[in-house]
Amino acid sequence: MAAAASAFLEALDDAQLAVAAKAFDDTVERETWFYTPTNHGGLPLSSMTSSQQQRAMQLVASGTSEAGYVTVSTVIGLDNVLDRVEGWWARWGRERGRDPGLYYVAIFGDPTGSGPWAWRFGGHHVSLNLTIADGEVAGSTPNFLGADPAGAPLLGGHLLRPLGAAEDLGRELVRSLSDEQRTAAILSPVAPADLVSANRPRYGLGDGDLALPLIDVWRGRFEGELGALVEKVQADAEARAGITPEAADAVRLTREPRGTAVAGFTGAQRELLRTLLDLYVGRVPEELAAVEAAKYSADADLDRLIFSWAGSLEPAEGHYYRIQGPELLCEYDNTQRGANHVHTVWRDPRRDFGADPLAEHYRHSH
Repeated sequence: MAAAASAFLEALDDAQLAVAAKAFDDTVERETWFYTPTNHGGLPLSSMTSSQQQRAMQLVASGTSEAGYVTVSTVIGLDNVLDRVEGWWARWGRERGRDPGLYYVAIFGDPTGSGPWAWRFGGHHVSLNLTIADGEVAGSTPNFLGADPAGAPLLGGHLLRPLGAAEDLGRELVRSLSDEQRTAAILSPVAPADLVSANRPRYGLGDGDLALPLIDVWRGRFEGELGALVEKVQADAEARAGITPEAADAVRLTREPRGTAVAGFTGAQRELLRTLLDLYVGRVPEELAAVEAAKYSADADLDRLIFSWAGSLEPAEGHYYRIQGPELLCEYDNTQRGANHVHTVWRDPRRDFGADPLAEHYRHSH
Protein backbone atom coordinates (compact mmCIF):
# COMPACT_ATOMS: atom_id res chain seq x y z
CA MET A 1 0.00 0.00 0.00
CA ALA A 2 2.79 2.42 0.88
CA ALA A 3 4.50 1.78 -2.45
CA ALA A 4 1.25 2.24 -4.39
CA ALA A 5 0.32 5.40 -2.49
CA SER A 6 3.79 6.88 -2.96
CA ALA A 7 3.77 6.11 -6.69
CA PHE A 8 0.38 7.78 -7.01
CA LEU A 9 1.49 10.93 -5.19
CA GLU A 10 4.73 11.14 -7.18
CA ALA A 11 2.72 11.18 -10.43
CA LEU A 12 0.72 14.28 -9.43
CA ASP A 13 1.56 17.91 -10.13
CA ASP A 14 1.51 20.53 -7.38
CA ALA A 15 -2.09 21.54 -8.00
CA GLN A 16 -3.28 17.94 -7.87
CA LEU A 17 -1.23 17.26 -4.75
CA ALA A 18 -2.90 20.13 -2.99
CA VAL A 19 -6.24 18.34 -3.47
CA ALA A 20 -5.22 14.70 -2.97
CA ALA A 21 -2.71 14.95 -0.07
CA LYS A 22 -4.08 15.80 3.35
CA ALA A 23 -2.76 15.94 6.90
CA PHE A 24 -3.24 12.77 8.92
CA ASP A 25 -4.17 14.89 11.92
CA ASP A 26 -7.17 16.28 10.04
CA THR A 27 -9.28 13.73 11.87
CA VAL A 28 -12.63 15.25 10.98
CA GLU A 29 -11.97 14.97 7.24
CA ARG A 30 -10.26 11.58 7.60
CA GLU A 31 -13.31 10.18 9.36
CA THR A 32 -15.78 11.78 6.95
CA TRP A 33 -17.07 9.35 4.37
CA PHE A 34 -19.98 8.98 1.98
CA TYR A 35 -21.65 6.52 -0.37
CA THR A 36 -23.89 8.96 -2.21
CA PRO A 37 -22.98 10.73 -5.50
CA THR A 38 -21.36 13.66 -3.71
CA ASN A 39 -17.87 15.08 -3.33
CA HIS A 40 -16.09 12.42 -1.27
CA GLY A 41 -13.03 14.61 -0.79
CA GLY A 42 -9.75 14.24 -2.64
CA LEU A 43 -8.76 14.13 -6.30
CA PRO A 44 -11.37 12.66 -8.67
CA LEU A 45 -10.45 10.24 -11.44
CA SER A 46 -11.79 12.77 -13.95
CA SER A 47 -9.02 15.21 -12.95
CA MET A 48 -6.26 12.67 -13.60
CA THR A 49 -4.41 11.56 -16.70
CA SER A 50 -4.81 7.96 -17.80
CA SER A 51 -1.53 6.92 -16.19
CA GLN A 52 -2.49 8.67 -12.96
CA GLN A 53 -5.82 6.86 -12.99
CA GLN A 54 -3.96 3.59 -13.38
CA ARG A 55 -1.84 4.38 -10.33
CA ALA A 56 -4.99 5.25 -8.41
CA MET A 57 -6.47 1.87 -9.28
CA GLN A 58 -3.24 0.16 -8.25
CA LEU A 59 -3.75 1.72 -4.83
CA VAL A 60 -7.32 0.40 -4.78
CA ALA A 61 -6.03 -3.05 -5.74
CA SER A 62 -3.53 -2.98 -2.86
CA GLY A 63 -6.43 -2.74 -0.40
CA THR A 64 -8.81 -5.21 -2.02
CA SER A 65 -8.87 -8.91 -2.82
CA GLU A 66 -9.15 -9.95 -6.45
CA ALA A 67 -12.91 -10.42 -6.03
CA GLY A 68 -13.12 -7.17 -4.08
CA TYR A 69 -11.33 -5.26 -6.84
CA VAL A 70 -13.56 -6.72 -9.54
CA THR A 71 -16.64 -5.80 -7.51
CA VAL A 72 -15.43 -2.24 -6.94
CA SER A 73 -14.69 -1.85 -10.66
CA THR A 74 -18.12 -3.23 -11.56
CA VAL A 75 -19.90 -0.89 -9.15
CA ILE A 76 -18.10 2.09 -10.71
CA GLY A 77 -19.23 0.97 -14.15
CA LEU A 78 -22.82 0.68 -12.97
CA ASP A 79 -23.04 4.47 -12.84
CA ASN A 80 -23.24 4.36 -16.65
CA VAL A 81 -26.05 1.79 -16.42
CA LEU A 82 -27.91 3.79 -13.79
CA ASP A 83 -27.64 6.94 -15.91
CA ARG A 84 -29.54 5.13 -18.67
CA VAL A 85 -32.06 3.60 -16.25
CA GLU A 86 -32.90 7.08 -14.96
CA GLY A 87 -33.24 8.57 -18.44
CA TRP A 88 -30.01 10.59 -18.14
CA TRP A 89 -31.69 13.26 -15.97
CA ALA A 90 -29.87 13.04 -12.62
CA ARG A 91 -27.58 15.95 -11.71
CA TRP A 92 -27.24 16.05 -7.89
CA GLY A 93 -25.70 19.50 -8.05
CA ARG A 94 -23.00 18.61 -10.59
CA GLU A 95 -22.68 18.44 -14.37
CA ARG A 96 -23.40 14.71 -14.50
CA GLY A 97 -25.12 13.08 -11.55
CA ARG A 98 -24.07 9.53 -12.42
CA ASP A 99 -20.41 9.85 -13.31
CA PRO A 100 -17.80 7.05 -13.17
CA GLY A 101 -15.15 9.77 -13.28
CA LEU A 102 -16.19 11.14 -9.90
CA TYR A 103 -14.47 8.63 -7.64
CA TYR A 104 -12.01 10.34 -5.35
CA VAL A 105 -8.59 9.48 -3.90
CA ALA A 106 -7.34 11.09 -0.70
CA ILE A 107 -4.12 10.23 1.15
CA PHE A 108 -3.69 11.36 4.74
CA GLY A 109 -0.13 11.68 6.00
CA ASP A 110 3.11 10.46 4.47
CA PRO A 111 3.14 6.83 3.26
CA THR A 112 6.97 6.93 3.17
CA GLY A 113 7.37 8.19 6.73
CA SER A 114 7.39 6.48 10.12
CA GLY A 115 4.11 7.96 11.34
CA PRO A 116 0.59 6.70 10.78
CA TRP A 117 -1.08 7.40 7.48
CA ALA A 118 -4.31 6.49 5.72
CA TRP A 119 -6.00 6.49 2.35
CA ARG A 120 -9.57 6.71 1.10
CA PHE A 121 -11.15 5.84 -2.21
CA GLY A 122 -14.78 6.76 -2.60
CA GLY A 123 -17.58 7.68 -4.93
CA HIS A 124 -21.16 6.61 -5.54
CA HIS A 125 -21.63 3.24 -3.82
CA VAL A 126 -17.95 2.77 -2.96
CA SER A 127 -16.06 3.81 0.16
CA LEU A 128 -12.76 2.20 1.10
CA ASN A 129 -10.96 3.49 4.20
CA LEU A 130 -7.63 2.01 5.26
CA THR A 131 -5.39 3.19 8.08
CA ILE A 132 -1.75 2.17 8.57
CA ALA A 133 0.25 2.48 11.79
CA ASP A 134 3.68 1.04 12.61
CA GLY A 135 3.86 -0.62 9.22
CA GLU A 136 0.65 -2.60 9.73
CA VAL A 137 -2.92 -2.09 8.58
CA ALA A 138 -4.62 -0.76 11.70
CA GLY A 139 -8.10 -0.49 10.23
CA SER A 140 -9.91 -1.61 7.07
CA THR A 141 -13.27 -0.08 7.84
CA PRO A 142 -15.71 1.49 7.13
CA ASN A 143 -15.98 -0.55 3.94
CA PHE A 144 -19.05 0.20 1.85
CA LEU A 145 -20.22 -1.33 -1.44
CA GLY A 146 -23.56 -0.79 -3.14
CA ALA A 147 -25.15 -1.61 -6.47
CA ASP A 148 -27.86 0.19 -8.42
CA PRO A 149 -29.29 -1.64 -10.20
CA ALA A 150 -28.62 -4.62 -7.95
CA GLY A 151 -29.48 -6.88 -10.86
CA ALA A 152 -29.15 -5.96 -14.54
CA PRO A 153 -29.42 -8.09 -17.70
CA LEU A 154 -26.40 -9.38 -19.58
CA LEU A 155 -26.34 -10.99 -23.01
CA GLY A 156 -27.40 -14.61 -23.08
CA GLY A 157 -29.97 -14.25 -20.34
CA HIS A 158 -27.43 -13.89 -17.55
CA LEU A 159 -27.89 -11.40 -14.73
CA LEU A 160 -25.23 -9.04 -13.40
CA ARG A 161 -25.51 -9.06 -9.58
CA PRO A 162 -22.30 -7.68 -8.01
CA LEU A 163 -23.63 -8.17 -4.46
CA GLY A 164 -26.01 -11.02 -5.16
CA ALA A 165 -24.31 -13.45 -2.78
CA ALA A 166 -24.84 -11.09 0.17
CA GLU A 167 -28.57 -11.10 -0.60
CA ASP A 168 -28.92 -14.81 -1.28
CA LEU A 169 -26.96 -16.01 1.75
CA GLY A 170 -28.76 -13.58 4.05
CA ARG A 171 -32.15 -14.82 2.87
CA GLU A 172 -31.02 -18.44 3.14
CA LEU A 173 -29.92 -17.81 6.71
CA VAL A 174 -33.16 -16.17 7.86
CA ARG A 175 -35.21 -18.88 6.18
CA SER A 176 -33.17 -21.54 8.01
CA LEU A 177 -34.22 -20.18 11.41
CA SER A 178 -36.72 -21.98 13.59
CA ASP A 179 -40.03 -20.28 14.33
CA GLU A 180 -38.71 -19.15 17.70
CA GLN A 181 -35.44 -17.83 16.23
CA ARG A 182 -37.24 -16.07 13.41
CA THR A 183 -39.66 -14.36 15.78
CA ALA A 184 -36.68 -12.91 17.65
CA ALA A 185 -34.74 -12.07 14.49
CA ILE A 186 -37.42 -10.19 12.53
CA LEU A 187 -37.51 -6.71 14.04
CA SER A 188 -40.16 -5.36 11.69
CA PRO A 189 -42.18 -6.53 8.68
CA VAL A 190 -41.02 -3.31 7.00
CA ALA A 191 -37.40 -2.75 5.94
CA PRO A 192 -35.76 0.67 6.38
CA ALA A 193 -35.11 2.74 3.27
CA ASP A 194 -31.35 2.72 3.90
CA LEU A 195 -28.65 1.43 6.23
CA VAL A 196 -29.40 2.49 9.78
CA SER A 197 -25.76 3.30 10.57
CA ALA A 198 -25.61 5.38 7.36
CA ASN A 199 -22.28 7.23 6.98
CA ARG A 200 -21.87 8.13 10.62
CA PRO A 201 -18.23 8.35 11.68
CA ARG A 202 -16.89 5.91 14.24
CA TYR A 203 -17.66 8.17 17.15
CA GLY A 204 -21.19 8.72 15.83
CA LEU A 205 -22.37 5.13 16.15
CA GLY A 206 -24.53 5.90 19.15
CA ASP A 207 -27.06 3.97 21.15
CA GLY A 208 -30.52 4.36 19.65
CA ASP A 209 -29.52 5.81 16.27
CA LEU A 210 -32.25 5.94 13.64
CA ALA A 211 -31.68 5.79 9.90
CA LEU A 212 -30.58 9.18 8.57
CA PRO A 213 -32.62 11.07 5.97
CA LEU A 214 -31.04 10.86 2.51
CA ILE A 215 -30.41 14.60 2.46
CA ASP A 216 -28.02 14.22 5.42
CA VAL A 217 -25.79 11.66 3.66
CA TRP A 218 -24.10 14.27 1.44
CA ARG A 219 -21.27 16.77 1.75
CA GLY A 220 -23.27 19.90 2.45
CA ARG A 221 -27.03 20.26 2.35
CA PHE A 222 -29.08 20.86 -0.77
CA GLU A 223 -31.19 23.99 -0.89
CA GLY A 224 -34.04 25.18 -3.07
CA GLU A 225 -35.34 23.02 -5.90
CA LEU A 226 -32.69 20.32 -5.51
CA GLY A 227 -33.26 20.12 -1.75
CA ALA A 228 -36.99 19.70 -2.36
CA LEU A 229 -36.25 16.94 -4.89
CA VAL A 230 -34.08 15.00 -2.43
CA GLU A 231 -36.74 15.27 0.24
CA LYS A 232 -39.35 14.04 -2.25
CA VAL A 233 -37.17 11.07 -3.19
CA GLN A 234 -36.90 10.25 0.51
CA ALA A 235 -40.64 10.61 1.12
CA ASP A 236 -41.52 8.51 -1.94
CA ALA A 237 -39.09 5.76 -0.93
CA GLU A 238 -40.48 5.60 2.60
CA ALA A 239 -44.08 5.65 1.34
CA ARG A 240 -43.43 2.81 -1.12
CA ALA A 241 -41.72 0.79 1.61
CA GLY A 242 -44.53 1.46 4.07
CA ILE A 243 -42.19 2.91 6.69
CA THR A 244 -43.91 4.23 9.80
CA PRO A 245 -42.41 5.74 12.97
CA GLU A 246 -42.97 2.36 14.63
CA ALA A 247 -41.10 0.53 11.86
CA ALA A 248 -38.22 3.01 12.04
CA ASP A 249 -38.02 2.63 15.80
CA ALA A 250 -37.93 -1.17 15.55
CA VAL A 251 -34.64 -1.14 13.63
CA ARG A 252 -32.82 1.44 15.74
CA LEU A 253 -29.11 0.74 16.11
CA THR A 254 -28.53 -0.11 19.78
CA ARG A 255 -25.42 -1.10 21.71
CA GLU A 256 -27.32 -4.06 23.13
CA PRO A 257 -28.21 -5.59 19.78
CA ARG A 258 -31.76 -6.54 18.89
CA GLY A 259 -32.41 -9.84 17.16
CA THR A 260 -31.70 -13.51 17.65
CA ALA A 261 -28.56 -14.74 19.39
CA VAL A 262 -26.11 -16.70 17.27
CA ALA A 263 -25.30 -18.71 20.42
CA GLY A 264 -28.52 -20.62 19.76
CA PHE A 265 -27.74 -21.41 16.12
CA THR A 266 -27.36 -24.97 14.87
CA GLY A 267 -24.06 -26.07 13.36
CA ALA A 268 -25.39 -25.58 9.83
CA GLN A 269 -26.69 -22.10 10.66
CA ARG A 270 -23.35 -21.15 12.18
CA GLU A 271 -21.44 -22.20 9.09
CA LEU A 272 -23.90 -20.33 6.89
CA LEU A 273 -23.35 -17.20 8.98
CA ARG A 274 -19.57 -17.59 8.75
CA THR A 275 -19.86 -17.88 4.97
CA LEU A 276 -21.95 -14.72 4.89
CA LEU A 277 -19.44 -12.83 7.05
CA ASP A 278 -16.61 -14.06 4.82
CA LEU A 279 -18.24 -12.15 1.95
CA TYR A 280 -17.80 -8.89 3.85
CA VAL A 281 -14.26 -9.35 5.18
CA GLY A 282 -13.24 -11.02 1.91
CA ARG A 283 -13.30 -7.61 0.27
CA VAL A 284 -9.78 -6.95 1.54
CA PRO A 285 -6.61 -8.92 0.68
CA GLU A 286 -6.40 -12.47 1.98
CA GLU A 287 -3.93 -11.77 4.79
CA LEU A 288 -6.08 -8.90 6.10
CA ALA A 289 -9.28 -10.93 5.72
CA ALA A 290 -7.75 -13.70 7.82
CA VAL A 291 -7.14 -11.25 10.68
CA GLU A 292 -10.74 -10.02 10.49
CA ALA A 293 -12.19 -13.52 10.20
CA ALA A 294 -10.42 -14.48 13.43
CA LYS A 295 -12.96 -12.29 15.22
CA TYR A 296 -15.69 -14.84 14.51
CA SER A 297 -13.89 -18.08 13.62
CA ALA A 298 -13.97 -19.44 17.19
CA ASP A 299 -17.36 -20.54 18.49
CA ALA A 300 -17.03 -18.33 21.56
CA ASP A 301 -16.55 -15.26 19.35
CA LEU A 302 -19.40 -16.24 17.06
CA ASP A 303 -21.65 -16.61 20.10
CA ARG A 304 -21.29 -12.88 20.80
CA LEU A 305 -23.05 -11.93 17.55
CA ILE A 306 -26.71 -11.08 17.02
CA PHE A 307 -28.53 -11.51 13.71
CA SER A 308 -31.60 -9.46 12.82
CA TRP A 309 -33.86 -9.00 9.80
CA ALA A 310 -36.56 -6.58 8.66
CA GLY A 311 -38.92 -6.69 5.71
CA SER A 312 -39.94 -9.49 3.39
CA LEU A 313 -38.35 -12.91 3.07
CA GLU A 314 -39.20 -12.99 -0.63
CA PRO A 315 -36.93 -11.86 -3.51
CA ALA A 316 -37.76 -8.55 -5.22
CA GLU A 317 -39.41 -7.25 -2.04
CA GLY A 318 -37.79 -4.81 0.40
CA HIS A 319 -35.54 -6.45 2.99
CA TYR A 320 -32.75 -5.64 5.43
CA TYR A 321 -30.43 -7.53 7.77
CA ARG A 322 -27.83 -6.73 10.38
CA ILE A 323 -25.09 -8.75 12.07
CA GLN A 324 -23.83 -7.02 15.18
CA GLY A 325 -21.24 -7.73 17.85
CA PRO A 326 -18.56 -5.97 19.90
CA GLU A 327 -16.05 -5.89 17.03
CA LEU A 328 -18.26 -6.19 14.00
CA LEU A 329 -21.23 -4.57 12.32
CA CYS A 330 -22.46 -5.72 8.93
CA GLU A 331 -25.54 -4.14 7.42
CA TYR A 332 -27.40 -4.88 4.20
CA ASP A 333 -30.39 -3.04 2.77
CA ASN A 334 -32.36 -3.49 -0.44
CA THR A 335 -35.59 -1.52 -0.55
CA GLN A 336 -35.18 1.30 -3.06
CA ARG A 337 -36.04 1.13 -6.77
CA GLY A 338 -38.40 -1.79 -6.27
CA ALA A 339 -35.86 -3.70 -4.16
CA ASN A 340 -33.25 -3.48 -6.91
CA HIS A 341 -30.82 -1.13 -5.16
CA VAL A 342 -28.43 -2.66 -2.61
CA HIS A 343 -26.37 -1.00 0.12
CA THR A 344 -23.90 -3.01 2.21
CA VAL A 345 -21.38 -1.96 4.84
CA TRP A 346 -18.85 -3.70 7.05
CA ARG A 347 -17.62 -1.84 10.13
CA ASP A 348 -15.71 -2.40 13.34
CA PRO A 349 -16.96 0.05 15.99
CA ARG A 350 -13.65 -0.26 17.86
CA ARG A 351 -11.29 -0.09 14.90
CA ASP A 352 -13.02 2.08 12.28
CA PHE A 353 -10.31 4.38 10.90
CA GLY A 354 -7.76 2.44 12.98
CA ALA A 355 -9.07 3.84 16.26
CA ASP A 356 -7.80 1.41 18.93
CA PRO A 357 -4.48 0.62 17.21
CA LEU A 358 -3.85 4.33 16.69
CA ALA A 359 -4.43 4.99 20.37
CA GLU A 360 -1.90 2.27 21.17
CA HIS A 361 0.55 3.75 18.67
CA TYR A 362 0.32 7.21 20.23
CA ARG A 363 0.73 5.81 23.75
CA HIS A 364 4.04 4.21 22.79
CA SER A 365 5.33 6.82 20.34
CA HIS A 366 4.66 10.12 22.09
